[in-house]
Amino acid sequence: MTDLSLTVERTIKAPQQDVFNAWLNPDMLRKFMTPGPGMTVPSASNDPKTGGKFDIIMMAGDSEIPHSGTYKEINPHDLIVFTWVSPYSVDDSTVTLRFAPVEDGTHVTLTHIRFADAETRDNHEGGWTGILAALDTVLV
Repeated sequence: MTDLSLTVERTIKAPQQDVFNAWLNPDMLRKFMTPGPGMTVPSASNDPKTGGKFDIIMMAGDSEIPHSGTYKEINPHDLIVFTWVSPYSVDDSTVTLRFAPVEDGTHVTLTHIRFADAETRDNHEGGWTGILAALDTVLV
């Protein structure tokens, strides 16, 4: 089932450069990498370059959920591709972010590939939708 994928899109009411840069700034990541209500991000660090790594700790109540990955491609201010490693991911799980300027701000297209099963994919779709909504709120 690792050929499963999802795509989530949202127009963020902020300039393309600001939206792109938020994904590479640990302080910003702590503010919007919250896939569900009541979740927090007490820790985020990264080395924002191709081949660089990132680490994000999400908290759901008292439970820590570690996430990490490696930046495979960074093309300012259009594209970020990174691996996604979490307790729920499979090998070669990859996220691609595309940023395009639009009249109302920046259109973000997030594509996440490779899931263990449809339930995990669907849970991630909800999580990424929440993260993009939080980003929109943080940047406005």
